[in-house]
Amino acid sequence: MSQDKRSRSSKLADTLGSDVDFVLFGALGDLSQRKLYPALYQLDRENLLADNTRLLGVARQEVDVEGFRSRVEASLKEYIKRDELDAEVVERFLNRLDYRCVDATQVEGYAGIREWRQGAGDRPMVVYLAVGASLYGDICRHLEDSGSLDESARVVVEKPIGHDLESSDEINDAIGAVFPESRIYRIDHYLGKETVQNLIALRFANPLFGTQWNQNHISHVEITVAEKVGIEGRWGYFDQAGQLRDMVQNHLLQLVCLIAMDPPANLDADAIRDEKVKVLKALKPFTDDMLGTDVVRGQYIAGTSDGQSVPGYLEEPDANTASHTETFVAMKTEVSNWRWAGVPFYLRTGKRMPEKLSQIVIHFRQQPHYIFDPDQRSLAANKLVIRLQPDEGIALQVLTKDSGLDKGMRLRPGPLHLDFNNAFAKTRIPDAYERLLLEVMKGQQYLFVRRDEVEHAWKWCDSLIEAWQERDEPPRRYPSGSWGPVASIAMISQDGRSWYEDY
Repeated sequence: MSQDKRSRSSKLADTLGSDVDFVLFGALGDLSQRKLYPALYQLDRENLLADNTRLLGVARQEVDVEGFRSRVEASLKEYIKRDELDAEVVERFLNRLDYRCVDATQVEGYAGIREWRQGAGDRPMVVYLAVGASLYGDICRHLEDSGSLDESARVVVEKPIGHDLESSDEINDAIGAVFPESRIYRIDHYLGKETVQNLIALRFANPLFGTQWNQNHISHVEITVAEKVGIEGRWGYFDQAGQLRDMVQNHLLQLVCLIAMDPPANLDADAIRDEKVKVLKALKPFTDDMLGTDVVRGQYIAGTSDGQSVPGYLEEPDANTASHTETFVAMKTEVSNWRWAGVPFYLRTGKRMPEKLSQIVIHFRQQPHYIFDPDQRSLAANKLVIRLQPDEGIALQVLTKDSGLDKGMRLRPGPLHLDFNNAFAKTRIPDAYERLLLEVMKGQQYLFVRRDEVEHAWKWCDSLIEAWQERDEPPRRYPSGSWGPVASIAMISQDGRSWYEDY
C-alpha cells in the first residue's frame, strides 16, 4: 500500500465511528425525533456509521418494529431538507432499527434489551437517556440488574442534571454507581457546534490571538444567548428551573470556560476539562452589594414578535400568576486569575428576545495613544465576533481609512468576515448532535462535561439563587420582542460600555 493510501486509510479510521449497539431510551420523544434520528441519518449518509451499527428504540408505548420505523421515517421527512434525503440511505438507516416496549421503572421489561444484545460479540453498547433526569438512576440500575450491560457500555445523559448541587450529586451518584466516569458522556450540545470547535483552533493555533488573549489586550467580553420563543408549553419544567438554571449553569458557563481557559497540554479530554474546571473555580462570587448593580433578573410581559402579539410569561397556558421565575438574566462577572484579572465578562440570556442569537464578542483594548479624529475615538478598538447561531461564523472588526479625497484620515470600521455557510458552501455544516454522537461512538470524551465541571457550575449558580431567594424581589418586567429590562442596559452603561447590537 502506498504512503498516500495508508494516510487516507488512517484518517478514515480516525473519523469513522466504530460498530456499536445504540440503545435509545425516550425513542418516541421530541428530542429523539427532532435531533437524534436526523443526526444519526446524516452520519449514515456521510458513511460515518460503521456497517454493523444498529439502534434499539426503547419507550413505554406499545409499537411494533414497522410502526416504529414508520415514525422515524416521518421524523426524517419533517426535519431533514428534501435534497438531503436519499431513498437508499433512508432504507439502510431504517433497517438498522429495532424497538422494545419497556417501562423504565420496572426491571422486568429490561429482559428484552438483554436478549437484543445477545450475540453482539465485542460490539460496544451506547445507552442514550433522552428522558427526564429523574429516571437516570432507575434505568442505569435496572440495566445492570437485568444483565444487559458489559464493560463496553457507555451512557449518554442530557442536561439538566438536577436543579442544584445537591440534586445533581444524587443523580450523578446514581449513574456513577453503575458506570465509571470514563464511560459517562454528559451532553451540552453547544460544545458540538462548529464555531465552538473553531474557538479552540482560533485561540490555540493562531499566534495573532494567542499572544493577545489576556487582560493586557482585552478590555471586556460579552456573551449573549437570546431566544425568540417563549416557554413553548414547558411551563411545568421551566417555572421550576428559570433561565439561570436552564441556560447559564450549562451553556453560558461552558462558553466562558472555552474563552477563558489556559492552553491545555494537548487535546486529550481530561487536559481540556482540567483547564475548564480551573476557570469555574476562579469565577468571582456575587456579594449582596453586587446583586443590585451586577445582576439583573427579568420576566417577559406581553409584546410583539415578528409583528404578532404574544402573551406575557404570566399569561401563558397553565401559568402561576404569582410566579417570580426569571425568563431573562444579565450579569457582570470576572475570572479571578492572572490572565483575566480586571476583565469583566458580561453574560446575557433571555426568552422573547428580538431574534434568535448566540454570540461571543471579544472587545480588545484601544491603542494607548490615539492620533485620529477625537469624535471617532469610540470606534478605535477591534472586536472579534464569534457567532454560534443562527449563521455560524467569525468576524474581526478592524479600522481602515475611509475612501475619498474629501475624507481626510477619517476611519471606517469593517469586518474581516469568515461566514461558514459561504466559506464552506460545498460542505454541509453538521448539526452539533452529529458531532457529539460520532464522538460517543468513537469513545472520545473531550466534547462532554465531566462531573466536577457540573459541580463547580452548580456551586456558583446556587450561591446566586440563594441570594435571590433571601432578597425575595420580583424580576423586572420587559416587553416581549425587546432586549430585556432597561436595567440590563444600565448595568453595562455604568462601566461606559454598551451591548454589541447598540454600537
